[in-house]
Amino acid sequence: MISTLHIKNIGIIEDITIDLNRGLNVLTGETGAGKTLIIDSLKIVSGGRFSKEMLRKGTTNAFVELCIYLPDNINSVDGNIIISREINLNGRNMCKINGRMVTVNELKTFMSNLIEIHGQNDNQNLLDNKKHLNYLDGFIGKEIEEIKIEYLQLYNKYKEIEKKLQENYGDDKQRQRKLDLLKYQIKEIEEANLKVDEEEDLNNKRKIMSNSEKIVENVSKADEVIGNVSIDSISTAIRALEKIENIDKKYEVVSSNLKNIYYELQELSRDISTYKEEIFFDEEERDYIEERLDLIHNLKRKYGNTIKEILEYKEEIKAEVVHIENLEEYNNNLKQEKKKLENEMDILIKKMHDLRKQNAQKLNEKINEELKELEMQNAKINVHVDYTNEYLKTGKDIVEFYITTNLGEDEKELSKISSGGEMSRTMLAIKKVLADVDETPILIFDEIDTGISGKAANSVAQKLKVISNNHQIMCISHLPNIAAIADYNYFISKNVINHRTRTSVKLLQESEVVEEIARISSGEINDITLKYASELRNKKAS
Repeated sequence: MISTLHIKNIGIIEDITIDLNRGLNVLTGETGAGKTLIIDSLKIVSGGRFSKEMLRKGTTNAFVELCIYLPDNINSVDGNIIISREINLNGRNMCKINGRMVTVNELKTFMSNLIEIHGQNDNQNLLDNKKHLNYLDGFIGKEIEEIKIEYLQLYNKYKEIEKKLQENYGDDKQRQRKLDLLKYQIKEIEEANLKVDEEEDLNNKRKIMSNSEKIVENVSKADEVIGNVSIDSISTAIRALEKIENIDKKYEVVSSNLKNIYYELQELSRDISTYKEEIFFDEEERDYIEERLDLIHNLKRKYGNTIKEILEYKEEIKAEVVHIENLEEYNNNLKQEKKKLENEMDILIKKMHDLRKQNAQKLNEKINEELKELEMQNAKINVHVDYTNEYLKTGKDIVEFYITTNLGEDEKELSKISSGGEMSRTMLAIKKVLADVDETPILIFDEIDTGISGKAANSVAQKLKVISNNHQIMCISHLPNIAAIADYNYFISKNVINHRTRTSVKLLQESEVVEEIARISSGEINDITLKYASELRNKKAS
């Protein structure tokens, strides 16, 4: 249940805190005092839309915070969950669940399991046909739950087998397409006849070719200098030293060293001459190198960053081909198991379908009885239970609520109801029938009594009271019948302080409750209206 609601800077609400209680909490008060703003604030903290026009004039941010007591919820701390949303004028949102930052969508998903807001245009869960099956199954109860548990165990095994077949290329066409692709890749790599160091060698050759003119020029210059200048000069020096090497040992050493240099230079000269002769490439060789490098680049783009990785990939897919070609027997066993599970599931699906069809009629009758009491004499609910070909977690049934609101009209989806009052009363009728099985703990009703009075008003009040036995209800109302049956009554008023209008909220004492019932019953508080209010209140006590 919501234990505390804190709102700041929403419309004429400056800063209020409301402590709510279990059971039926009814909010009444002056027109324009801010009752609907409280509902709007609950929508905001539930992940709903926020417009800048909702921001209190002269402020730059709005803040809504809830403390919800749910002791069995895994997200609660000591049973409490703190949810908040702060919105700034610049559009920045800050949503938190127990201090943890979440997105607006995460907040909306989380709150959808805790709060339902029902007003003139707010019946999200009722309009969500994905939840209609849950409504029907909740109405059926234990009988179908046991079958659903058994079915779900089979369904999970079925999905595991489907996954394995998918991973094992269990579909014959898919497996053949995969084999064809892998074999094509193997052939493409093998035909390339790649060598591990080939790319580096080709790049070196291309580099030399692109610089051949420069290489020839400078190698020729070096060859000329060494051959015509250096070697001849050293030869002359050696002959001169040979004439004096007998005079002193040191001249002999120098002569010997020069001879070594001479021989090395001769060797270098021969090498350089060879390099010069090597610098010759024809166009065919140039084209071959470019084509080969393009091929390697294309294969790298497909299969790996290096030739080594490409060759490793080839070995991997060769192994995969062998694996796929030997999967047929294994996959056939999986397919047989899958077929067996389908047969077992179909039996349970038929049981669930029959139960749903039978109980859909019972649910129709109960809801339609409630609608009559709510002055919707000609309205008829019709719960459709239709088969689909797909195996779902809940069987093969698609369940959707349809309604006829007036005689002679075709039935339509609940979302097509144009009247907000009809929508609210339809929702109330459904909630009344499903009150014991509905798992949403908090229900918010915004002026559900619009356009009704008399017997229907009493019926609405009684149904709200019944639903509040299993849910916390917060209801904005203008009907004395609903105010009289409340467990807790709150009066919403507005006042002007320093030339600014502010909303305030007060939890009424018993005597104040009677006065408020008298006020909303006729607009005046006098002996007659107070007597009438006391009688209404006493009916609640009885």
